Amino acid sequence: MKTDAVRGHLDGLLLAVLEPGPLHGYAIIAAVQNRSGGVLELRTGTIYPALNRLERVGLLSSSWESAGERRRRCYELTEEGRRTLAGERTAWDEFTTAIGSVLNPSIPPGLPT
Repeated sequence: MKTDAVRGHLDGLLLAVLEPGPLHGYAIIAAVQNRSGGVLELRTGTIYPALNRLERVGLLSSSWESAGERRRRCYELTEEGRRTLAGERTAWDEFTTAIGSVLNPSIPPGLPT
């Protein structure tokens, strides 16, 4: 899938995969890929700046966790992040309905095609 197609929806994707609980960066990438059936492959250079920005604006919080000898930063939704995710879902539903209506219009019965 084209990177440009995902760009405007990256925040919503990241918030959605963090909804069930905290994840570290590579787990976030894997969650997006798994949920999309392998269609969406995000790069670390794409998600880390977005995660940092979402944390700066208060939609995520983070903490360092140890995994063996490695330390990794785990991110989780704040309450504001949960509210924003709800708004992203509403906006997505409205957007897909509008685009779907244009791309696949329903023709009322009895009208010529």
